[in-house]
Amino acid sequence: MRKSLTALAFAAASALAMVTQPAAAAGKLIFAWTPNPQTPQVDVAMAKGYFKEAGLEIQMVAFPTGREGFEALIGGQVDVTFMAEFPAAVGLLRGQKFGIIADLARFRGSRIIASAKRTQLKSAADLKGLRLGTTLGTNADFFLSEVLSAAGVTAEVVNANPGDLVPALARGDVAAAAMFPIFYGAARKALGDDYRELKSNAYSPHFILAASVNALKNRPKVLEAFLGALVKADADIKANPGAAQDAVLANLKAAMPKDSLNTMWQEVEFGTELNQELLDLLKRQAAWILKRNTIKAQMPSDAAIREVFADGPLKAVAPGSVKLQ
Repeated sequence: MRKSLTALAFAAASALAMVTQPAAAAGKLIFAWTPNPQTPQVDVAMAKGYFKEAGLEIQMVAFPTGREGFEALIGGQVDVTFMAEFPAAVGLLRGQKFGIIADLARFRGSRIIASAKRTQLKSAADLKGLRLGTTLGTNADFFLSEVLSAAGVTAEVVNANPGDLVPALARGDVAAAAMFPIFYGAARKALGDDYRELKSNAYSPHFILAASVNALKNRPKVLEAFLGALVKADADIKANPGAAQDAVLANLKAAMPKDSLNTMWQEVEFGTELNQELLDLLKRQAAWILKRNTIKAQMPSDAAIREVFADGPLKAVAPGSVKLQ
């Protein structure tokens, strides 16, 4: 059973910079990216001058969410966008034209968070019959559904804005919640001794890069140079994660303590790649979306899903990083 707890809406914050046409000059790339903890390759490449070294002029455009960055890509406003993989599954079903060019990181710490006042949450079976919060139509909703399905239990699932889930837990409006990882720390702080969590490998968010059809068709060498800079940054992150964290924190403007970032990184797998895990995940998500009738479409064929992976640019700079059937 699914009800509306609050309207599903993100703040209508303006992008930090707006563009009307994609980059045309050789070496120029308009990149939809907002500082975040999960894509240190970008921070390191910026800090070490790898983009400039590759002959690139990167124009950053910030959007409140990855979904909005993806919409800008489809609309021809940007050349490349960063996002979690879920909007790509939606775009695939809608027949939108784009290409996934890289998977930068995978979060391996997805969890459901609960208040001990309502459940000790020792297993997914403890969620049976409870009132659970999530943001419907997102990867958090997908994760919760996968956990419930695997456990063979049902629950009352209610919708909430991402920023409202922690207060809802604290007030007791919901017994447990599946939220975006950025809110895990706030939930622990708000619940204190009542904080309970259940980690699950049912779903790992992937933080990906998608490129426009125009960029893929007309400027593949620019995309190769861009990905080459990120692959170079991968080696730095592995060799000196502390310095990479400093680069991330500099762009986050100290919005996150370094110890919190370090803790988060223990559950993040970094490395610029494209592999079968991501392809199979998009297939699962597409089937899940169709089952809920939120999009009227046919399930795409395996070939159609594979076609959305534009692996040429990454193969050119790091052929061993592409492992797709």
